[in-house]
Parts: sequence; structure tokens; C-alpha cells
Amino acid sequence: MGTDWQPLHAELACWAEAGRIADFWLRDDDAIEPTAALDRLLAVCARHAIAVTLAVIPAAARRSLAERLQATDKVTVAVHGWAHENHAPANEKKEELGPHRPEQVVLQELAEAKVMIDRLFGDRALPVLVPPWNRIDKTLLPALGRLGFAAVSVYGRARPAPIRVVNTHIDPIDWHGGRGCRDIGALIGELTTELRWRREAGSNEPIGMLTHHLVHDEPVWDFLDGLLEAAATNPACRWLSARELI
Repeated sequence: MGTDWQPLHAELACWAEAGRIADFWLRDDDAIEPTAALDRLLAVCARHAIAVTLAVIPAAARRSLAERLQATDKVTVAVHGWAHENHAPANEKKEELGPHRPEQVVLQELAEAKVMIDRLFGDRALPVLVPPWNRIDKTLLPALGRLGFAAVSVYGRARPAPIRVVNTHIDPIDWHGGRGCRDIGALIGELTTELRWRREAGSNEPIGMLTHHLVHDEPVWDFLDGLLEAAATNPACRWLSARELI
């Protein structure tokens, strides 16, 4: 049985009737080097003419990744923390940019991370910080501008902050249930709910899709391809790059 995208189409029809366009963007985390999975992600995006922002781990990033991206269009790179290393105690949620170390130590790592990403990826590098595990101590936010960051991207609806927030909202991976794909119907329902909330609240917050190409199973690939097929050509949708969003 095929995937039922009708709830998405019905909600987008409401957007069209209201004369509005829903903005989407795609962020993919944890890239460090070329892989077959990365090639597949880039191919899917190219097939649908969709831009993607790779959140690259600076401490592990290899020049071969920068060389691989030279042959691609519509790919930008964000700073994915420093080393994607957990510094929280075992009884707390994982966090690299949390309150568990001196603030100046964390900020120095982020300053070095941005320099490394800028140097390695050149014009593809964006001044966007993607905290590992989508968590960051809010006391760090006021200092990010001094480090050259223009925006931060985590997960969930954006809250007021002293820096631009460009978040993701839909993650197809079941991280607590074997890392396979979550129920497709539930994902479409969540996406439809996010769209309906924006339409009814008058919000223009872009909807961010979050992927992790290194751990995708076939159903996740199918969901991503199906979503792009269903939404990329819909006149009520507009897929933007992170560069456009900041």
C-alpha cells in the first residue's frame, strides 16, 4: 500500500486558498567525509532541485568532503558544534554546548570550529551554529554574534533569542526505538499539524526537515523522497536554502 500524502495535500490546499506559501528547508547532520549515503542524499536533493545544509562536525571534517561538495549545487555547510562530544553526566541528556564546562572553554571551541569550517568550505560555509543533539546552554547565545555566527539551529518551534533562530521541526528517525523510520502516517500528521498551526497563527516560521544520512534505513529514504516529490512542486510550498533564511 502506498503512502497517503492526502492530509499534506489538503492542508497545502488551504494555504493556497489563503494566498499563502509555506517555506521549507532541509538540514542534514553529522557529515564528516564522503560516503555512499551522502551521495544518495545529494542525489535525492538534486533530483528534486532542493537545497540542503550539511551540519558538519569541525573536529572530524576531512578535506575530501570539501572536495566532494565542489561538484554539487545548492549545498551549504553549517558548524555542528566542535567534536560532537558529550560533556553531560550520565543521568542527563547529552550535551556538548551545555553548562558543564567553563563558558570560555566552550566559546573558544566554537570560535575555532567556525574558523575551520570557513577555511575548509569557503563560500559554502554559513555562519550558522547547529548544536549537537540540538541543545545549547542559553547563556551562550548572546556571545555567538561576537564569534561571527548569524544564526543558531536546533529543534522545535523557535523561541525569542538574542540571535536569529532557524530551527528544524520534523525528524523521521526513531532514535529511541531502534533508529529506524518512525510511522510514516504519524510523520505526515506532524508535518500537517505544523503547517496548520502556522496558517492559523499567522506564523511565517519556515518548517525545517531534519535528516541524518549516515543512519537512514530504506523507509527513511522513501519518506524523504516521497515528501520532496509531494511538496517540491506544490505551488503552496517554497523550499529555501539556509543562506536565504539568514
